[in-house]
Amino acid sequence: MRTQVAIIGAGPAGLLLGQLLHKAGIDAVILERQTADHVLSRIRAGILEQVCIDLLDEAGVGERMHREGLTHEGFELLIDGRRHRVDMAALTGGKTVMVYGQTELTRDLMDARAAAGLPTVYQAGDVAVHDFDTAQPRVHYTRDGQRHEVVCDFVAGCDGFHGVCRASVPRARVTEFEKVYPFGWLGLLADTPPVNDELIYVNSARGFALCSQRSHTRSRYYLQVPLTDRVDSWSDDAFWAELRLRLDDEANARLVTGASLEKSIAPLRSFVTEPLRFGRMFLAGDAGHIVPPTGAKGLNLAATDVKYLAGALIEYYQERSEAGIDGYSARCLKRIWRGERFSWWFTHLMHHFPEDGAIGERFQQAELDYLLHSESGLRTIAENYVGLPLDFVA
Repeated sequence: MRTQVAIIGAGPAGLLLGQLLHKAGIDAVILERQTADHVLSRIRAGILEQVCIDLLDEAGVGERMHREGLTHEGFELLIDGRRHRVDMAALTGGKTVMVYGQTELTRDLMDARAAAGLPTVYQAGDVAVHDFDTAQPRVHYTRDGQRHEVVCDFVAGCDGFHGVCRASVPRARVTEFEKVYPFGWLGLLADTPPVNDELIYVNSARGFALCSQRSHTRSRYYLQVPLTDRVDSWSDDAFWAELRLRLDDEANARLVTGASLEKSIAPLRSFVTEPLRFGRMFLAGDAGHIVPPTGAKGLNLAATDVKYLAGALIEYYQERSEAGIDGYSARCLKRIWRGERFSWWFTHLMHHFPEDGAIGERFQQAELDYLLHSESGLRTIAENYVGLPLDFVA
């Protein structure tokens, strides 16, 4: 098979890149090791920045998002039992975010690709990337017992943290930065109405909690738990009971419990790979960076990577210019590190770190006290949460 761009990974990053390239008349094939149903079963982020919203509109897949997504102008911080609202719209000149589940976004992109008859190979096994330092990279994969080869101009590694693309690069050419946090998020998804119209981030004596949502009838809740905890040790009743202990009276009065649709524990880490370009192979999304979910930056940073990469490839094919692909890594990393910093900072602000001792707890309390009583402090949170401008250089 011959194509212009081979995209490895059919998650949101890979599908969005494929859609943007298709709109520009550039051929691409997507290879995915899992089934389509498995990809859709992944429960992930649900907060979209304006940059991400605009990009989905540009790709022509934003209609259902605008119809069913929930626009949020703020969120609440519940600190020691007291609510403090961060009015994002007022603090940022009217900027907002949208609640729209990653599963729904992925489904929209899948449907658009299928409607256009574009090639996506699911259950592609033993994927291997070769010759990405040459003008003619090759990708091998196995399906139905047959070995196949894709010859291409470029490879886009959108295959996640454990994907083959980053692993194919010699270790000497990669610098990795990583911080692993000493706790995880126990998440529960339920078909129950949200406890609040906006998200509630909780810093309680018992640890962090988050009251989130996917729609007016579907809720997503999280609890900070030790990494040693196992999902099967948490019954639904135990989850709801612990959540109640971390909420205030107002939230508990509105909390509707129910059977879990999905329950899992996700470890938290900050991770960045440098660079993001290796010859004619590029890393995008989780293949190149991971953020703790506290700041809702993972999907949005992946979307920015895709915007920069799609623009660079379109520039290459339409203008025969390599400026965009040459600058891809540095341009992405500048924004990635800002997102990483905010996610790290917000995680430290809202979670318990027992290993930091009593002085660490006092530092956290003092910082919260400043932020919550300072318009400048609240604006710092709001500006980062809604997403910095694409080419923010200040």
